[in-house]
Amino acid sequence: MTRTTRRRLLAGSTLAALGSAMGAFPAAARASTAPQASAPDLFIGTGGHGHTFPGATLPFGMVQLSPDTNNAGWDACSGYHQSDRSIMGFSHTHLSGTGIGDMLDVLVVPTRKDLKLVSGTPQDPASGYRQTYSDEHAEPGYYRVRLESGVLAELTATERTGLHRYTFAKGPGHLLIDFAHCKQETADEPIRIEDASLVLGPDGVLTGSRQVFRWAEGRRIHFAMQLSRKPDRIEFFGDDDVPATAGASGVSGHRLKAALFFDDAGAAPIEIKTGISAVDVAGARAALDEAPGWAFDRTVTAARRIWAGHLDAVRVTGGTPAQRTILASALYHTMMGPTLFSDRDGRYVGLDQQVRTLPAGERAYSAYSLWDTYRALHPLMTLIRPDMAQRFVHDLIRQTQDSPFGPPTWPLQGRETGCMNGWHSVVVLAEAHAKGIVADYAAAWPNIRKRAFDVQYPDTLATQGRAPYMEQGYIPADKVKESVSRTQEYAYDDHAAAVIADLAGAGADAAELRRRSGNWRNVIDPQIGFARPRFADGSWWAPYDPVQLGHMPQPRWRDYTEANGWQATFLVQHDLYGLIDHFGGDAAYEAKLDSFFNAPSTLPDNAPPDIAGLVGQYAHGNEPGHHVPYLYAYVGAPWKTQAMVRRLCTEMYKDDPDGVIGNDDCGQMSAWFIFSSLGFYPADPTTGVYVLGSPLFDTAEVKLGEGRTLRVHAVGNAPDRPYVQSVRWNGKPWKHNWISHRDLAQGGDLEFTMGASPSRFGTAKEDRPPSPPGK
Repeated sequence: MTRTTRRRLLAGSTLAALGSAMGAFPAAARASTAPQASAPDLFIGTGGHGHTFPGATLPFGMVQLSPDTNNAGWDACSGYHQSDRSIMGFSHTHLSGTGIGDMLDVLVVPTRKDLKLVSGTPQDPASGYRQTYSDEHAEPGYYRVRLESGVLAELTATERTGLHRYTFAKGPGHLLIDFAHCKQETADEPIRIEDASLVLGPDGVLTGSRQVFRWAEGRRIHFAMQLSRKPDRIEFFGDDDVPATAGASGVSGHRLKAALFFDDAGAAPIEIKTGISAVDVAGARAALDEAPGWAFDRTVTAARRIWAGHLDAVRVTGGTPAQRTILASALYHTMMGPTLFSDRDGRYVGLDQQVRTLPAGERAYSAYSLWDTYRALHPLMTLIRPDMAQRFVHDLIRQTQDSPFGPPTWPLQGRETGCMNGWHSVVVLAEAHAKGIVADYAAAWPNIRKRAFDVQYPDTLATQGRAPYMEQGYIPADKVKESVSRTQEYAYDDHAAAVIADLAGAGADAAELRRRSGNWRNVIDPQIGFARPRFADGSWWAPYDPVQLGHMPQPRWRDYTEANGWQATFLVQHDLYGLIDHFGGDAAYEAKLDSFFNAPSTLPDNAPPDIAGLVGQYAHGNEPGHHVPYLYAYVGAPWKTQAMVRRLCTEMYKDDPDGVIGNDDCGQMSAWFIFSSLGFYPADPTTGVYVLGSPLFDTAEVKLGEGRTLRVHAVGNAPDRPYVQSVRWNGKPWKHNWISHRDLAQGGDLEFTMGASPSRFGTAKEDRPPSPPGK
């Protein structure tokens, strides 16, 4: 994410001060038609640092068949960036919106140019097999582009199989299968690939397997590729691009390629079906059964129909056409993951590397960006797709049982990456339980308990510093990196784990976890009102500067996780009234929030690009602060939440490739927009309540499953009327500035009356959101 300085919010202590600071809202075309689903723009997020991709996939599918414009560097995390302007080829697996890259498996390069075995560079595409392109088109389930060699490339997908259709001009052409292609940090980074093989079977199916050691270190991928036309000849290339023996039916080694030649590639379109599996080639072959025969167009139609059903979950009127497109695109991006990880027969690879078989009807999933997605993506699924939320919960319980590291942190393709801090899968479990998702939560408790109490339990990067956390109540900044954020996040996980302990009948453990969930107090210095690094001897870092990332100047040693002292100060989600008291009460805390949004938008030189989308020191482009605009509701100033949320919805999202501030992070940035544009947000998902904000659209219809519908109305809404005057729920006056999931999930009518000036709605103490006390 790039560092972006937004104009400052002149948050004052009076209603008029903040109202003036908000300025004029953008003009909006008002709609009077019935709520409808808009078409998403798949290129939103493919520029800037959104790290999304435009290719073909199904909701939560295993295959993401998409063009790769680059495979090296930060902005190649998804394999695609709209500024690159040349395409390497089309690979079958991609990550959406992540800040770290992997995948890009089984690259297919269709071309009429001479055979080249290297990709070339974005600066000099002609030095390799890259091709410039034109006439690019993307929609859910279908992608099309014309390559410079004249090939028209079309892509679609089933859940586990990618389908290609290449239309060549008359004359020779070939397909290069680059099985050495994968994501790299830099163009010269050596990626270790083991056990690679390519084999052409007697039935004409090309199969391959490899093990890749990068982010998800040691993950395996297997594929089976079937062509509609038999090539006139095929050549295999081994390590260092050494040709295999003439007439060979395969090759093995580390970095492998195959070229399939057609003397008249233009005689008829060449269709390809590629099934994938993390288990074995047999699983990949079985995936081909999802697309019987050669019916590319029928598969496109089926994909469109599937996506139409999913994207019909939220319909709106009002706002601008651009905002309606942003909403539809955000909804699309929330369904890019977690991604399917089990074969058709139910087999999958557990986090202990054992091949397991699921009970009938169950599925395994991968690509859980839990540090990001516990905040809004998973709560959104709990609301609009409770069936998927239940699947994810069952899967996370299994992964907790399977894993040698306990509750997952960032599992990808059967590997625990240990990325980010904490073990926030327990937050997803606690949130789901609070909202009525039925599962055997107690089954996860034994391994959760090991992570929570056993200091001998194996650590990952995400779980370092547990021993001093348990013994001293905080993590010393002179011993462990990111100590402040770790302490706060471990405290939140303790809070969530206590819920699971209760369900398992472990009351004493639950009590201890709740006591430890108050450890956040030990890294927020009440004397200065900031989250502050603390050393092993109990002393605080001095002189303190909240803009800095930590007490040491080295870029790799920080005291906060993708944040600085300002942002970490507001990280607590589960004990908000305890935090408010820690700061000295409502007025002091409200003033602290004001100063947060009003501080100069400056960052030190060693700040990571993740800290982006600044309003004062609030960084909307990164997740630690996503709940903070809603915290005014807890101190009786909900109108400030309303003004800020409306501002963020209109300023931080655009309908162009650079339309997402920061990485989309597997749908978290998108889920924040969806919730906030509807008028409510889960500031603490584990409480099972939503804090009310400011609805962006005039009306919305939200499908909740089982025939239930939530209807949101914003009476008198306009760009310059962001303030809630009153609320009605199912026709009756609603005084609270929050509403429970239990109520919303039943369906009904939530009506906001909007105005140009702040009101007293929801300011009374009895109308503020609940927050469980920390011990």
